Amino acid sequence: MKNIFIINGGQNFAHSGGAFNKTLTGWTADFFTANDFDVRIFNINNEFDAIAEVENFKWADIIVYNTPIWWFQVPNRLKKYIDDVFTAGHQNGMYASDGRSRKNPAINYGTGGLMQGKKYIVNSTWNAPDTAFTLPGEFFNETSVDDGILFGFHHMNAFVGMTKIQGFHFHDLEKNATEERIENYRKEYTKHLESIFVTEENLVK
Repeated sequence: MKNIFIINGGQNFAHSGGAFNKTLTGWTADFFTANDFDVRIFNINNEFDAIAEVENFKWADIIVYNTPIWWFQVPNRLKKYIDDVFTAGHQNGMYASDGRSRKNPAINYGTGGLMQGKKYIVNSTWNAPDTAFTLPGEFFNETSVDDGILFGFHHMNAFVGMTKIQGFHFHDLEKNATEERIENYRKEYTKHLESIFVTEENLVK
């Protein structure tokens, strides 16, 4: 599996310029390029043709979503991109139906995807510190990013048949975004990618 499609969800809006997600997308592209993967990138601030973007999903072996979390959801431009592109992928290589039949509509929901064999990663960026998810009594009640805020996002990808590869979540990027922390994050993220795509080569063959 050598084709990587990276989606930079760092929308320019209000006080956010999408700077860290641009940096993160650069780290991601550099890693995969250095390891001989073919890379395509889309920035959700750009205009797009939904049918053409479907072809990127069909081309890719692995989709990488890099996204900030705004008000406990992905940015509105990324949501529009997903709505438009996934809809354009209906009976066009992404999904055939919701998987049910009219004879027995109570079962098999979510089994109509056409992207089996493809994988995806969601990397998210936060103002919230990681302790907001892990400490008793803190805001997210000890619920992880993947089991909480990104629950629906993961099921969206499963609906079209893709399988999750564990992503990386970057925290406390407004009040504590020192150069040292960012550099440490770069090293940790690179090690995370290496552990999946270099050490465990079975995932990318």
